[in-house]
Amino acid sequence: MSEILLEVSDLHVAYGQVEAVRGVSLAVPTGKIATVIGPNGAGKTTLLGAIMGLLPSHGAIRFAGERIDGRDTEALVRLGITLVPEKRELFHEMTVLENLELGGFSRRRSGESRAALLNTLEEVFALFPRLKERQPQLAGTLSGGERQMLAVGRALMAKPKLLLLDEPSLGLAPLITRDILATISKLRETGLSVLLIEQNARAALKTADYGYVLETGELSLQGNADELLHDERVIATYLGKR
Repeated sequence: MSEILLEVSDLHVAYGQVEAVRGVSLAVPTGKIATVIGPNGAGKTTLLGAIMGLLPSHGAIRFAGERIDGRDTEALVRLGITLVPEKRELFHEMTVLENLELGGFSRRRSGESRAALLNTLEEVFALFPRLKERQPQLAGTLSGGERQMLAVGRALMAKPKLLLLDEPSLGLAPLITRDILATISKLRETGLSVLLIEQNARAALKTADYGYVLETGELSLQGNADELLHDERVIATYLGKR
């Protein structure tokens, strides 16, 4: 069995008196993709926010065996965790290249060479050739699919060990969604671990190794992704007929 890179144990997250995530425990093995599926309002984005240090939480979060709950987001980026948020949060008045270079800012500040950053940039361009073509273009003028590519590429510039992805298919056409998720699958081959939050349950489970179903803040099902794809409860609620 693969070594566990991220382990979340009995996580609780509340907004005032409302508990949005209750007792969630999950794991992401090294070099694997785990996905969390579920309806709108289930707590999926809240879960990612807590893991990334953006929201206060109770419970244990371990990364490579080390407790990280309570640490700020910048410290987690330095450890090797990056988040691609649902809204992508690009700098629209900056070029594609400038956005990508910002993704490597923490590495540059820690003293890594420009040659190392340029090497990562070429790796990103190999994954997303469209970004190489669009380098001088303002991010705000990109299509939805290109913006998502840029958001993922910017996160990869930090050379993460764990990539947190929040609804990467949101607002994208089916063919673009397929291409984005195919690229995420390729990242697994490099040893990168991914926690994928996704409302497109079928696409997510086809991409992932392991799956979790989150409903009203609690996990209702979990298992190998292929098993969940054929689970009657998942089919009835999330997949429908083929």
